[in-house]
Amino acid sequence: MYIIKIGAVWCSGCLVMKPRWAEIEKELPWLKTEYLDFDEDSKKVAKLGISSDTLPTFIFFDKKNNILETLSGEISKKDLIETIKKYENN
Repeated sequence: MYIIKIGAVWCSGCLVMKPRWAEIEKELPWLKTEYLDFDEDSKKVAKLGISSDTLPTFIFFDKKNNILETLSGEISKKDLIETIKKYENN
């Protein structure tokens, strides 16, 4: 599993999620993630079909690069970990 996190410096929900993700990534060092800035990585973000009104957005991919699930907004650490564990072996 691989997760793309999409956010922006002007997005208040993104600022809330940054330390939450930092905790999760520290607790689950095997987890592969990538952060895309909505403005700086606009071409990649556009290819994923993400708009500014859905930030922050988290896209969960399987080993074959298929989308497993997409979450948007401020997600609790508990819910993120549950989603990660659900797809852990994909």
